[in-house]
Amino acid sequence: MGKIIAIVNQKGGVGKTTTAVNLTSALTELGKKVLLCDFDPQANATSGMGVDKRKIKYSVYDVTINDVPARDAVVQTQYGHVLPSSADLAGAAVELIAQNHREGKLDKSLHALRESYDVIFVDCPPSLEMLTLNGLCAADGILVPVQCEYFALEGLSDLMSTLRMVKKRLNPRLEIFGVALTMYDGRTNFSNQVAQEVRRHFPGKVFATVIPRNVRLAEAPSHGLPVTAYDRTSRGAEAYRAMAKEIERKL
Repeated sequence: MGKIIAIVNQKGGVGKTTTAVNLTSALTELGKKVLLCDFDPQANATSGMGVDKRKIKYSVYDVTINDVPARDAVVQTQYGHVLPSSADLAGAAVELIAQNHREGKLDKSLHALRESYDVIFVDCPPSLEMLTLNGLCAADGILVPVQCEYFALEGLSDLMSTLRMVKKRLNPRLEIFGVALTMYDGRTNFSNQVAQEVRRHFPGKVFATVIPRNVRLAEAPSHGLPVTAYDRTSRGAEAYRAMAKEIERKL
């Protein structure tokens, strides 16, 4: 049965969607069956995987709110499979409030797909609200991207408090799967200091691979491509392939 990993951090701009897209692509290259569930209304992971949001028949909104079978909404790409998002998802948090077992809607939707994949990534929105709560309740573990910049650890205590609450009350299997250091600049002492601090806070959980600041990583989404396809030899592509191998071993 496939492992479900929610990629989550309530801070924006930490490389969360970039990590979701490129790990999906890199693990697919390794021969794994991977599904990326885009659970962010911005739908950047959907377009980053080369899926045209205007042409999809169903989105994850239809799956969670209108009970469309998840399998009917999955889009296959050469970089991995995608459960796409759409702007409609922005209203889902409000619609879910009135529903029974509202925090478990995504878990119920993904359950039927677990047997078909080695891993399912859930790209959560940059906030700790109902959509992210659904992602946490569906997941076996969380992957937390942390940028190697000032205020890197700010807000992580809130995320850990939410994690403990969800684990205690709603999803006892939830664990920290890994912490990914992103936007790393090895030329600066500051990046090294932040990396050391993150490793101190999360002993044994931080991936050995760090994701560097890389122009190609920033350019790839505008072409609707993972960086592993946009520029295979770039430092960003090589880093995500190395991190994918670490995840493969953990799986």
